[in-house]
Amino acid sequence: MDRSRLQRRLEAVRAHSLALAQPLSAEDCALQSMPDASPVKWHLAHTSWFFETLVLGPHCAGYRVFDERFGFLFNSYYEALGPRHPRPQRGMLSRPALQEVLDYRRHVDAALQGFIEAGHERALSAAAGLIELGLQHEQQHQELMLTDVKHLLSLNPLQPAYLPGATPRPPGEAVPLRWLDFGGGLVEIGHGGAGFGFDNETPRHRVWLEPYQLASRPVSCGEYLAFMADGGYRRAEFWLSDGWAWVQAHAVSAPLYWNPEAGTHFTLHGACPLDPAEPVCHLNLYEAAAYAQWAGARLPTEAEWEAAVQLQPAAPMAAKALEGHLHPAPAGDGPGLLQVEDAVWQWTRSAYEPYPGFRPLPGAVGEYNGKFMVGQNVLRGGSCASPAGHVRASYRNFFAPAARWQFTGLRLARDGA
Repeated sequence: MDRSRLQRRLEAVRAHSLALAQPLSAEDCALQSMPDASPVKWHLAHTSWFFETLVLGPHCAGYRVFDERFGFLFNSYYEALGPRHPRPQRGMLSRPALQEVLDYRRHVDAALQGFIEAGHERALSAAAGLIELGLQHEQQHQELMLTDVKHLLSLNPLQPAYLPGATPRPPGEAVPLRWLDFGGGLVEIGHGGAGFGFDNETPRHRVWLEPYQLASRPVSCGEYLAFMADGGYRRAEFWLSDGWAWVQAHAVSAPLYWNPEAGTHFTLHGACPLDPAEPVCHLNLYEAAAYAQWAGARLPTEAEWEAAVQLQPAAPMAAKALEGHLHPAPAGDGPGLLQVEDAVWQWTRSAYEPYPGFRPLPGAVGEYNGKFMVGQNVLRGGSCASPAGHVRASYRNFFAPAARWQFTGLRLARDGA
């Protein structure tokens, strides 16, 4: 085992979480804008709790727990690990203070680095898979930190920017949308075994696909504006039944964060002009499916999406969080599928179900994915907020159909000839 490499990776991932929190005040880090979101302070603590509870406690001899009470405060949903503070009330945790949470992180980091450097080879080998799972888990929370903060700041009448001072891109025109043909047939999808993959990406298996087409790029803001101008939110014929009920119940007339009258939308850089060329984002499944119906197309299945990406390797990923714009950029022109993993998560029409032969991981981490495989839909790709190197063709993101505070958009599909 390359201990020094594991130490460097641990240091880099853990430091990135702190860098994401750095632009925020202690007050920003403590607030919770809705039950589906969590305070940044909670994210910072929970990702440390994961390592403390699942790696250090069972595998590092002599490890001293930082605070016995934190097990109750920062457990997310692991029934096997005991009771927990209610998720909708995480914003009530004014204590521990942010500084104590940062002390907690330093305590856990020091123990992890010491364990990797000097731990018994057998103990470290037994824990290595859990350490990698913990790092991947923290990267998921890094994206959630950004999207949760965006929702939080959007509710402030001052419309504060998470990262002020970004140079606005001049509005442009989206590159022409092209339809790419895929022959279908018997294909393999799922994680192939090289490198890390979550359990929900396994086992790799065969799926039969009829011929189909995928759009070369995600749907743009300009294209979505045309749907809105054609009465898209007022015409029931485009909507799934649950989606139409959602539109009526919440009086929805535009994507989340949009101000169509002003021609602006709220971003992590504050209120910015809508750029017709950039991918539309913050759509839920209902909005994505309604647009596809209006456009005479449909949403792809997750198998169609993955099989196409395996045939059309993605272009190099764009700059990621804290390295430029924290917002989807317009697609550049080029061959094949554009913006596969660096702009918006792309809704599919596939329910989040176990693959044939799926088996949850043993122990408490078996609760990581499997028990959520009901009532949700799969998203594929990645977003402008996804940490660099975190996603892959087989990655299965999933959310409830009404969720839209993530960087979620769509890529159109059609049946082939």
